[in-house]
Amino acid sequence: MKKGLSSALLSMITIAAVVPGASLAATGDSYPSKPITMVVPFPPGGTADGFARPLAQELSKRLGQPVVVENKPGANGNIGSAAVARAPADGYTILYSSLSTLAVNPFIYPEQGYDPRAAFVPVSITHQMANVLVVGAQTPYKSVTDLINDAKANPSKLSFASAGVGNTMHLAGEQFLTATGTKIVHVPYKGGADAVNDILGGRVSMMFNNLPAIVQLVKSGKMRALAVADSKRSPLLPDVPTMKEAGVSDFTNVVWVGFVMKKGTDPKVVNRISSEIKAVLQSPKFRKPQEEQGYEIIGSTPEEFAKTLKTATDEMGQLTKDIGIRVN
Repeated sequence: MKKGLSSALLSMITIAAVVPGASLAATGDSYPSKPITMVVPFPPGGTADGFARPLAQELSKRLGQPVVVENKPGANGNIGSAAVARAPADGYTILYSSLSTLAVNPFIYPEQGYDPRAAFVPVSITHQMANVLVVGAQTPYKSVTDLINDAKANPSKLSFASAGVGNTMHLAGEQFLTATGTKIVHVPYKGGADAVNDILGGRVSMMFNNLPAIVQLVKSGKMRALAVADSKRSPLLPDVPTMKEAGVSDFTNVVWVGFVMKKGTDPKVVNRISSEIKAVLQSPKFRKPQEEQGYEIIGSTPEEFAKTLKTATDEMGQLTKDIGIRVN
């Protein structure tokens, strides 16, 4: 029996040594030896794609292997994230993740399909984006004060759009209602693009949206930006006040985004991906066009990401509890 077991084990080792792809996990020395999948858990064509796809192209050049973007949208990022949580910890799947998927969803979805703290290891925070309060150009609102005054004069008559329940756009809207003492009806959509279309069409009163998604619409005059939910003004919209300057104190809503991998992945592989992502982010060829769209480049280490995630998880846990958001 012992001899048979030893023979079988020897055979397995021999197969793993000679058959490409037989190894269960990538190691730092051999990585990467095949294409890498970058899962984006949001619909194609949005701000996530606008950053992920050019990053994947540059990352492919540095790694010498294709980095293939795969959109898996649904449930505010849960579907795609859960798919990566079930993937092997072999270094060949990386997840585009955000404040929403990692630090908000665990508190509002009773059956999320994955536990971010147990499933993933941080790689790098790549960028952040301020949320901006916008209205359609056809509305009478020229300032935040105009909007607040109308909302208070007509409780629950106005509406605000978001990309879905629990999305950071939704949270920003709820924070605004709390900060201003107004009652405005939430209208969730299945994605940011549909929400923007209804703002442009005048079917919804207002929304908070990521700067890259609205900056060109504002500059073209199709949409009006009333305030930036950041501590500083955006160089892309220098005439738009911060929320504090507009009269709403202690209100910021800035969304960070980064990449994670399956927990258990070789640390050498995680650090390799992190350093290569950082190199792409520092490249003027990549960085300049992204900044011109409103993406604020960061490029953190895995350790820095882990600290940010812990703080954000604590903050979002309290915020979702205070607001009372829950997806049944």
